Amino acid sequence: MLDEIVTPITKPETEWVRGRALVKMSPTRDHSRVQTELAIALAAWAAGRGEVGTEWRFRIAVPGEPRRPLVPDVSFVDAAALRGLSHEDIQLPAFAPTVAVEVLSRGDLAADVASKIDVYVRGGSRLVIVVDPRERTLAAHDAASVSTFRTGDVFTHPALPDFRLDLAPFFARALDLPT
Repeated sequence: MLDEIVTPITKPETEWVRGRALVKMSPTRDHSRVQTELAIALAAWAAGRGEVGTEWRFRIAVPGEPRRPLVPDVSFVDAAALRGLSHEDIQLPAFAPTVAVEVLSRGDLAADVASKIDVYVRGGSRLVIVVDPRERTLAAHDAASVSTFRTGDVFTHPALPDFRLDLAPFFARALDLPT
């Protein structure tokens, strides 16, 4: 069996999803704004806890399957997972992020998104967040459940202790047009 699937580093990035190389969607304004606002909120919370990145490529191994590249829109990696890694190893970690965030784009196929969620969770992510800018929803997937949060809700999850995201102002900052 193949140990690792390697895809070229491209712009936009190429991931391995459902048995094929998949070039990520080129983001629109709404996608970019949601990604930026969520990265800012997570980075403020993550100080001293770990690292937050955007478009950070991970090489994820699911038991019994080849390691494959996935590139979440935003990711958080707990400091403990980074300890002892070389600068080179941190560039393309050989593990799943603690938290992976996927921001939906118009062209995303539901089956591709579901496959990524499955790979992240089976590969070791404690939480996968899927944000739908059009619906202004945030779905939190972990190994045990899926919870959907809407505008007016405050998102919290045990994988992000003490992190709170009030979705009404979050979506307003990210998506409302400037006046």
